[in-house]
Amino acid sequence: MTHHIIGKLLQGRYQVVQSLGAGVFGQTYIAVDVDYPENPKCVIKQIKVNSSESGYLEMLRLLFLTETETLKLLGSHDQIPEFIACFEENERFYLVQEWIEGHALTAELPIDEYFGCLWSESEVVEFLIDVLGILEFIHSQGVIHCDIKPENLLRRDRDCKLVMIDFGSIQSIDFGIGAELPIYRIPVTSLGYIPPEQFIGQTQPNSDIYALGMIAIQALTGLEPLQLKTDPSTNEIFWRSQNTPVNDYLAAVLSQMIRYNHQDRFQSAGEVLRVLKQIIWEPQPSETLEGDSQFSLEVAKNSASGKSSPLLTGMKVGLAANSLLMGFGVYSLVNTAPAYSETDTLFNATKEYQAGDLEEAIALAKSIPSHSNVYPEAQATIEEWQEQWQVAAQQYEIAQLAFQESRWSDILHAAAKVPKILYWQSKTDKIVQKASLNIEAQTQDLLTKAYERAAEKDFSAALQYLRQIPQESRAGALVQDKLAEYNRKRQIRAAYFLQKAYKKASIGDFDRAVKFLKNIPSDTLVYAQAQVKLNEYTQKKRVLADNQKIASAKRTNLFVPKNSVTKVEYLQGVNYLQEVNIR
Repeated sequence: MTHHIIGKLLQGRYQVVQSLGAGVFGQTYIAVDVDYPENPKCVIKQIKVNSSESGYLEMLRLLFLTETETLKLLGSHDQIPEFIACFEENERFYLVQEWIEGHALTAELPIDEYFGCLWSESEVVEFLIDVLGILEFIHSQGVIHCDIKPENLLRRDRDCKLVMIDFGSIQSIDFGIGAELPIYRIPVTSLGYIPPEQFIGQTQPNSDIYALGMIAIQALTGLEPLQLKTDPSTNEIFWRSQNTPVNDYLAAVLSQMIRYNHQDRFQSAGEVLRVLKQIIWEPQPSETLEGDSQFSLEVAKNSASGKSSPLLTGMKVGLAANSLLMGFGVYSLVNTAPAYSETDTLFNATKEYQAGDLEEAIALAKSIPSHSNVYPEAQATIEEWQEQWQVAAQQYEIAQLAFQESRWSDILHAAAKVPKILYWQSKTDKIVQKASLNIEAQTQDLLTKAYERAAEKDFSAALQYLRQIPQESRAGALVQDKLAEYNRKRQIRAAYFLQKAYKKASIGDFDRAVKFLKNIPSDTLVYAQAQVKLNEYTQKKRVLADNQKIASAKRTNLFVPKNSVTKVEYLQGVNYLQEVNIR
């Protein structure tokens, strides 16, 4: 395949010049765009096609169109290659994306724990914050990358920023759980970075967080994921040894990123970012230095309560011995928030409200004294909270009832009306994800049935199946195209039946003519004309049948019955049929 495509001109525009390698989902190439004078490079991915059957190709075409729409959205981020084009040629599907000049992160990682430069803690934190920002955007678009590894993170030459590439394995969060991932289908370079749940088709957004955590540990230790040992009883990974001088705080963050059970990990990229951004690198007075290499790290305190940040709850961080040699000066994690004020109270009340404790939020807001400048805002906020909370609860109940009754579209309508309260949105999102999964499964089933009926030329039935597909389906554009296509084909087929009826009637075969006319759907353009001819041909068919009876009776020397056709009527019928034949 690679040998045949090198040098070819695809779409009359993209000339393939080099192969970049093959993966589970297809082959990747470098091409040049001959439409531009400078012939800029681009990346072309040829999607693997395992069958040439029409049903399989239609399904692949649907998935291809769906995922390309996702890639267009992702490409709007500065650290993701821009989507350029997609096309189908000779029953092969191609994606064209921006070419990134740079090198893979693999070149920057230590080869082992003794050879190559291990990364400092500050370098690891900087790396994590950079990539988590990209992941936060990707997950906000409703997709999971599914293949985060050093090869898929490029250091861009022009600005030294990290760029995330190879979205060939992306999975839609909304589209639902995928199939199990057989070990033989996984590229060798991905092993160790893929979390356990991904192998059994239960990929989560924080599956990407697991992979990122493994890369960070590799940078700190020089050990690749498959070199790390696991606890046979808990399946948790042992990565921190005496040779890994890492602060307890950062170690706890990394350990929670790679927990075996995805429910025990950080649940979102934003959550990890908030924890890491509590680290404020700040030089301390020079008398605390020991050769410019001693550092201290403290956990940020909540200014109102004095408690540790709730984001660290459950991490079981031992912070008594946080001093550590880190590299260039004493730094501390401190809370730089201003002194306590009524604004802080309202802020904390808002956090309680978003977390789902309406009573505590209102109590905090009411504690603000009436002489405070914040008091009017607090009172207005309380009223707004109560109204929004009631709306959110009502819409959630509507969504639950719709779920019980399998009204998937109604769930999405209700969810869209839920106010921006994290507590209620997170509860509703769980139902929405299941509803979206059912909508897409229903869509696939109806599309398959529509394709089957269309293959049998039964376009009316195919259209009925297409019209049952929910508008919220991600296949909306394809459905509209197929509706137009099948309606056009049905009109053509109806006109064809009418012409066939004319031809059969012209040779006196009214029985066949009537059968053709009865196959013409009522909502086609030629239906009215077909009904006129149906009445005409039905009458002629009856006259012809009567004439045949008379002729048969004469051949057998039988008299015509008293109530049957008269001789005059018989002659009139013959003349009538002759007129039809002349026409």
